[in-house]
Amino acid sequence: MNDRLLRVALLGQGFMGKAHSNAYAQAPHFYDLPFRLRRTLLCGRDKTSLAATASRWEWEEISTDWRSAIDRKDIDLVDIALPNYLHAEVAIAAARAGKIVLCEKPLALSLPEAEAMVDAARGRRTMVWFNYRRVPAIAYAHELIEEGRLGTIYHYDAAYRQQWGPDLSRVGSWKLDRAQAGSGVADDLLTHLLDTALYLNGPVAEAIAVSRTFVPNRAIDDAFEAMIRFDNGSLGMFEATRFAIGCRNANTFQVHGAGGMLRFNLERLNHLEFFDATQPALEQGARDVLVTEMKHPIFGNFWRPGHIIGYEHTFIAALAEFLECLARDLEFHPDFADGLAVQRVLAALQQSVTTRQWTSVAEARV
Repeated sequence: MNDRLLRVALLGQGFMGKAHSNAYAQAPHFYDLPFRLRRTLLCGRDKTSLAATASRWEWEEISTDWRSAIDRKDIDLVDIALPNYLHAEVAIAAARAGKIVLCEKPLALSLPEAEAMVDAARGRRTMVWFNYRRVPAIAYAHELIEEGRLGTIYHYDAAYRQQWGPDLSRVGSWKLDRAQAGSGVADDLLTHLLDTALYLNGPVAEAIAVSRTFVPNRAIDDAFEAMIRFDNGSLGMFEATRFAIGCRNANTFQVHGAGGMLRFNLERLNHLEFFDATQPALEQGARDVLVTEMKHPIFGNFWRPGHIIGYEHTFIAALAEFLECLARDLEFHPDFADGLAVQRVLAALQQSVTTRQWTSVAEARV
């Protein structure tokens, strides 16, 4: 057994707290981890439900004060799965205390906050939970693009569509509270699209955007539309909305290059469509690739070919790969610098909503 121990404090007991707890519990069963993980402390707001959550996921201790995780000498890694407004304060405190810091997306509420987080964590090991990079189909798309199979990229279009926005029973959710969430779909959904785009297609030069709030007196954006110019010369169309009736969780992208096309939909996360323009014209057509072979990226750590994986496996894979990089002193992505890169594009988009003009990512300061 590996005798290197990492003592973990998870801050947050909600939806993401469950996803992260499952990753800590399951990763040792699928990966030969370089560390033993000790689920030492779970922090949350409601002590009664916190105790039940800790029992279910086998966390040793609980606390309703996140600062207890920072102050304790027997905590090595702090994982932040709290509402967005707490990310910067907690991450900066954890980094200054010498902790390894993992943080949910978005990295921060604003560009200055994100920059402060990166500065505080300089020299520390960090991760942002942009878990969709660990969907095997998306990782395979990255491989195909890096191999040049698509040639020169012309278009990168992406959309994240959900349908729960009109549901007034969700009014109490912190995601609808501007003070806690920062914004609506921009911070929640668009950040995922932007990270995947940066991963697959590279940096963004400039952007223009428009947002809309459909529910009266709601202080956050319900829908967001953007046009983007990438550094590589390609153009992008982006949409994030919680008002796409008929879409439960449709995180999609479509990439067109001189050599072909790739298309993905999270609602079919084991599949990637690939159109190879180098094939004879009479044989061309989009192929539905089931990304479940042992030699496909990531998938081989889980099941045998054809035995599909799910949403939870992306968190397991992200955690396991981070720990491997930590043990071997290798770069890991996405880290806080990658989270900052997303925040810069988001700042340009949000600034553009106000000015109604194309905005340079390098010059955005929201």
